[in-house]
Amino acid sequence: MDVAWSCRVFLLLSICMLCNGQGTNYIIGAGIADITGPAAEVDMMGYANPGQTSKGVHLRQYSRAFIIADSANKTRIVFVNTDSCMQSQGLKLEIIKRLKNKYGDLYNERNVAISGTHTHSGPGGFHQYLLYDITSLGFVNETFLSLAEGIVASIEKAHNTMRPGNLFVNTGELLESNINRSPTAYLNNPTEERARYKYNVDKNMTVLRMVDAQNKGIGMINWFAVHCTSMNNTNHLISSDNKGLAAQMFEADMNSNKFPGKGEFVAAFAQSNEGDVSPNTKGPHCMDTGKPCDVPTSTCNGRNELCVSPGPGKDMFDSTKIIATNQYKKAKILYNDPAAMKLEGPVDFRHSYVDMSNVMVQINQTTQVKTCKPAMGYSFAAGTTDGPGAFNFTQGATTGNPFWDFIRDFLKEPSAEQSACQHPKPILLDTGEISVPYAWSPSIVDLQIFRIGQLAIISVPAEFSTMSGRRTRDSVTATLKAAGLPGDTLSVIAGLTNDYADYVTTYEEYQIQRYEGASTIYGPYTLQAYIQEFNKLASALAKGTPAPPGPTPPNLLDKQLAFLPPVVFDHAPFGKSFGDVVTDANPQYKQGDSVKVTFIGANPRNDVKLEGTFLTVEMQQPDQNWRVVYTDSQWETKFEWKHTSLLLGESEVTITWDIPQTQAPGTYRIQYFGDSKSLDQKISKFTGKSTEFKVMTPKEYRKHKHEMPKKMNAVLRKNLYSLYKQKYSKNMFIVNKKH
Repeated sequence: MDVAWSCRVFLLLSICMLCNGQGTNYIIGAGIADITGPAAEVDMMGYANPGQTSKGVHLRQYSRAFIIADSANKTRIVFVNTDSCMQSQGLKLEIIKRLKNKYGDLYNERNVAISGTHTHSGPGGFHQYLLYDITSLGFVNETFLSLAEGIVASIEKAHNTMRPGNLFVNTGELLESNINRSPTAYLNNPTEERARYKYNVDKNMTVLRMVDAQNKGIGMINWFAVHCTSMNNTNHLISSDNKGLAAQMFEADMNSNKFPGKGEFVAAFAQSNEGDVSPNTKGPHCMDTGKPCDVPTSTCNGRNELCVSPGPGKDMFDSTKIIATNQYKKAKILYNDPAAMKLEGPVDFRHSYVDMSNVMVQINQTTQVKTCKPAMGYSFAAGTTDGPGAFNFTQGATTGNPFWDFIRDFLKEPSAEQSACQHPKPILLDTGEISVPYAWSPSIVDLQIFRIGQLAIISVPAEFSTMSGRRTRDSVTATLKAAGLPGDTLSVIAGLTNDYADYVTTYEEYQIQRYEGASTIYGPYTLQAYIQEFNKLASALAKGTPAPPGPTPPNLLDKQLAFLPPVVFDHAPFGKSFGDVVTDANPQYKQGDSVKVTFIGANPRNDVKLEGTFLTVEMQQPDQNWRVVYTDSQWETKFEWKHTSLLLGESEVTITWDIPQTQAPGTYRIQYFGDSKSLDQKISKFTGKSTEFKVMTPKEYRKHKHEMPKKMNAVLRKNLYSLYKQKYSKNMFIVNKKH
């Protein structure tokens, strides 16, 4: 047989096999959808700062969903990554209800994991437990619905795009992108344990690459531990922070620069064990002196609000971009690495609900201990160096204060049993023993493990500290291998998943009572309890035995209290209309300049514009039509809203476009898309439009500026001469008439 002919036949057969999905191990789908909530008047979730309310949009927030099934399509899992502070139990219950209405039992609480990136710049009010909604004035239905609708939409898109493919996993080290914000607590861990690690935070990034049968990219998930607090607590613009921006950068590469949320390739920058990990790499310094803060207490002259850790950039926007770029670049390297491990093996999952307030933990053969009802410690109110608290609270507090104890006892004085259980934590809020008007903190939480071949994804419903995550990861991996999984099995921590139960520190870190220890709500043995329960799931997963469903969590959505006032009405000032330009664009700009246009506006809460935009930057085309080049979902734009008269319902919107250095020269304009509410509660859409303006290269701009005075002088001389001629001719006419 002719060799060349044989090669052609082999190639043809190979192509046919690929077309039929043969040679692939999994069936994969990916989808993305908008989850951006109300861009005005809603407290942002994360810093617990009542004054930090939303006043516009810098980066829209998205839900990114991935569905992975085995090659026989018998078992599937769903991993969702959301640009939100965390997940809430009530939200997941609502999402599962909606999925069951559409797909039956195909997607349920056991095989769906929903993980938050932990951005602190998104609207709050989406929890079912009272503590987390206090600063947002209770439950905010606009936020909740935006999240629920967007998350379900992303899962539907992933479901509809499922096709045969392969998965590859890779790990690598990312430096200069995170630091430990509670190093004194970390140092309390055993010396021999700390000696096993080079750093006091995890520097490892794990990337899961997804490709179809033709090796075309479908999506990517990476896990890296760093808080999304690059945007600090002075920010009022909705933002997905460093992880959301990194995702947009990756997707722009893979989707040929399509608009965010509109491309086929989906990239998730997921959270891991970031509990004590900050992106603000300059470290804590005193705002008044610039000197380092007191290390154990994170104070300056006894004041916690003066101790802040700046990011690596000149401001919070620059810092966000630096940390995002670092993550994006490392993820691309790991994604493209041909040495990545190909995953082979079953898709499986185990899930249980566990009452974490009542777990008996077997410490050794002779000793049992018990977890506690939830409680927050004094150092919780001190905040962190990413976002300090107020009053006279400090980190590291192991004793109470008579004044604050008096205030606390008005709500609920802790029982003697609770105080002893939580020791050495001085209890500030006894959230587990308060049930009025409904539960303040969760007791029953989701625990879940996914398996994809050699990869295990451990879904934790809290913020695990660095060492807590390491211990959990190592213990679960050892259990999986001991029960029969391959020796190259590796595990990742997927943080803030399915529910939110605050923080988890090691027993040793808990004794120091930094912010993270004070927020470890189930007491000093919380981590041991989690590891014990996750190992039960891991053993069942590896052996193929079922896991107990556990106690049913409450659904408190019908009990929610909401005190955020609605939008009453919008009004344009006398003689003005909605969308009128207040401050217009200049006629010319150069690349690198900023364009600012202010309009008569209306409250953005009237329409959150899911899958839409409040603004467009448009470029005129050769055929005189206009092409949209930027929306409010992109880094280069800012949409800012403010009341000019709260009593009269008047407001203004300022749209900023930071022109990139590489922006194509041409003619541009900015449009604003708003929605106003009348006194009879009717919503009406309107549009505002700037005048056209030119964008030039710096060279063209300088030349234009240089030539402008000459042109103006020539025009002036011409006009003066014309006036002179008119006057002279008139005088001559009068003189001649007299003669």
